Amino acid sequence: ERKTPVHLAADHHGIAVRTPQTLKSADAQDDFASLQVDAAVVVAYGLILPRHILDAPRHGCFNLHASLLPRWRGAAPIQRAIMSGDKETGVCVMQMDEGLDTGDVCLCERLPIAEGMTAGELHDQLAARGAPLMVEALAQLDAGTLSCTSQPQAGVIYAAKIDKAEARIDFAGSAGQVLNHIHGLSPFPGAWFEAEGESGPVRIKVLKAEPADAKGPAGHIHDDQLTITCGTGAIRPIMLQRAGKGAMDRLAFLRGYPVAAGARLDLA
Repeated sequence: ERKTPVHLAADHHGIAVRTPQTLKSADAQDDFASLQVDAAVVVAYGLILPRHILDAPRHGCFNLHASLLPRWRGAAPIQRAIMSGDKETGVCVMQMDEGLDTGDVCLCERLPIAEGMTAGELHDQLAARGAPLMVEALAQLDAGTLSCTSQPQAGVIYAAKIDKAEARIDFAGSAGQVLNHIHGLSPFPGAWFEAEGESGPVRIKVLKAEPADAKGPAGHIHDDQLTITCGTGAIRPIMLQRAGKGAMDRLAFLRGYPVAAGARLDLA
């Protein structure tokens, strides 16, 4: 199993690393409690933290969450923010409780979502801001000045885990909706459509796209530049990827896989 960057950094500095498969066992909980830590930091961790784990550190456990809570609690806040057309998001340091991202919020930093920004790009920007924000929170905690407030009841929205079944592009929506869908699912799992190939339908992922000026029935190829008409408006892919191939720009893609103007893409 490949080690995370945090694991590698800990190894480099001679810091012991534990990788429990579950935190529900008494042994795992006792092992964690034996560390007698002042505070625990949780970032993109795949296991649920039981009450015994949350209570073990003297000051509790702190999570870095990639949204402006209480909006987009849950597993996929970055993707859902873009898919919903949000113009702004951010990152929050939260004191954890047993709920799903329901703990008190300590520090937040806001970030505009630029037009055409992908989930991957937004993730990297939030990560770059989140790390120093957590360091600041811990410094305030150590100084006794960290103030955390309960989340408001209004504005709660859950960011459900991305289902691969969502990835198919529905060109019946507006061009703006289609672009948000594409960019919210880029680079993973990647929004896709099917085009007819020599031996049947070929699945093509669109990793980045732009609005285009064209009108026509939804899901039609408008020209030889792969402009695709939507329910309203049109889009033009910028980066695409076929199964088993690397990502490439539109011109390189069309050289290897020309798509004829007038072709119809099956709607989702």
